[in-house]
Amino acid sequence: MTTTPFDQAQARLDALHAEDPRRVEVDGASQPQELWHAGRMSAWLERLDPDAAELVQLAVHNQHLKRWEVPRSDYEEGRIGYLTWRRDQGKRAGQLAAEVMRACGYSDADADEVARMIRKQGLGRDPGTQAVEDCACLVFLENYFADFSRQVDHDHLIRIVQMTWKKMSPAAHQLALGLPMSDEARAIVEEALG
Repeated sequence: MTTTPFDQAQARLDALHAEDPRRVEVDGASQPQELWHAGRMSAWLERLDPDAAELVQLAVHNQHLKRWEVPRSDYEEGRIGYLTWRRDQGKRAGQLAAEVMRACGYSDADADEVARMIRKQGLGRDPGTQAVEDCACLVFLENYFADFSRQVDHDHLIRIVQMTWKKMSPAAHQLALGLPMSDEARAIVEEALG
């Protein structure tokens, strides 16, 4: 049975996601956290752009590739440390995804394009990069926002929601507004956007 370069790359990249030692419980079954996260990213892309090009699909699915290997705690506290860690993670994930893609028969140009989207270069101008950001924001709002909101002071949380919202496309805004949220979380979002 022949498989396409896309199928080969997705299988190899998912095998890397599956190496994540961190686990999450989903519907009574334990699975690697990063593999679950990649699946949530792809699920949001399907809703956001069901006809997304395969390079966009690869970038969205692999934005957190092997992220557990360099924990946030390896960087200094605060915004600068966070932004440096996030930039470095984007470079690493993009480079690794591109290497796997080349090994599966993709051209250098296609592999470089996916790496660029994963690094989020062209945000606000490039539809593929915007799709990566939109899906990342939607996964955050859907799965992490409620817990995160209990750990951060109110004013800081409002700024985070405002900054997140600014990075999202109008289509992602509509999907985000349809998310189920607790009354507390919805009140924070409404205050941030008001």
